Amino acid sequence: MKGMIASGQDEVTRIEAMLKEGAAKEKLLEEISLYRIADAVESVSQLSHIERAEDSAKKHIVLFDFGAKANIRRELEKRGCRVTTVPYNTTAQEVISLNPEGIMLSNGPGDPAENTGIISEIRKLCDYGRIPLFGICLGHQMLALARGAKTSKLKYGHRGGNHPVKDVTSGRVYITSQNHGYAVEADTLPRFARQSFVNINDGTCEGIEYTDIPAFSVQFHPEACAGPHDTNFLFDTFLERT
Repeated sequence: MKGMIASGQDEVTRIEAMLKEGAAKEKLLEEISLYRIADAVESVSQLSHIERAEDSAKKHIVLFDFGAKANIRRELEKRGCRVTTVPYNTTAQEVISLNPEGIMLSNGPGDPAENTGIISEIRKLCDYGRIPLFGICLGHQMLALARGAKTSKLKYGHRGGNHPVKDVTSGRVYITSQNHGYAVEADTLPRFARQSFVNINDGTCEGIEYTDIPAFSVQFHPEACAGPHDTNFLFDTFLERT
């Protein structure tokens, strides 16, 4: 729901006066309704350059920063990885030249479909097809878009640490942390992709496994450790493929 926050008595008084006058009220409401979030990922990506990892003896993972949670890096490092973090606008060729053994596509804000440049570079990484990819939240959505699927805005976004998702293969249900307002439309997945997790509450897509390249993704946050049976084992699954 869109709205306006006003601070200071003068500003509050000005807005209250506008709301009492017909034409001014309509203009104010139109301004609010036309508001759009722009450059969401660019606004939260912390980096302007590639932060290279040092220890060459460890397994090398590239982490795209689309607004990455710090615990993604921690989960990789505690498993013995060296992590090179790259900005949101890093090209596929730049990533490939870093010679990683795996690529993480992080979480982030906003409408995934607006990130056309990033999606194009992810598509190139998929076409290259030799480096395992693991996407989380926004990374999951943009990976799906890069492979030809569609996303849409949810009527009710998923927020909180108590969302049940089912592993489609095993039938096991996990309690997960989630914070997103968009979802991948499962019925638009290409033939070389299958839904791996489904949301128990509303049936939306919570995970995708790609069968033609070494890539998979989840909508929830395995680094956030929700519930008694955490899903951070997915980091182990990822590293087993690298």
